[in-house]
Amino acid sequence: VQLVESGGGLVQAGGSLRLSCAASGSTSSINGMAWYRQAPGNQREFVASISTHGGITNVSDSVKGRFAISRDNDKNTMYLQMHSLKPEDTAVYHCNAWTPGYCSGYDCYPESHYWGQGTQVTVSS
Repeated sequence: VQLVESGGGLVQAGGSLRLSCAASGSTSSINGMAWYRQAPGNQREFVASISTHGGITNVSDSVKGRFAISRDNDKNTMYLQMHSLKPEDTAVYHCNAWTPGYCSGYDCYPESHYWGQGTQVTVSS
């Protein structure tokens, strides 16, 4: 599975951006997908996640009410719509996807996680 993010940029506080994450490769094996972000000097932080068919979403408290996650399985693309952006939202936003573990004969394999290279979001005050 390969993931490519796009849509980042520079925006003023209060503005909006929509991030996209395009998946390719063995996309039919993808279970859930998520967005994480990492600001300089900070650990990677969970932002939002979405289930295979979009029926279950989870959004961190820090962005709840401002960010929305969605996915279009026909396009193999996940989105993060961001509104009311704040300077503290400045970070590199990474796309994550995971595939379930499985067993083949006597061999079992754990779930696999895949990451995109990230897209920079900068919010000016």
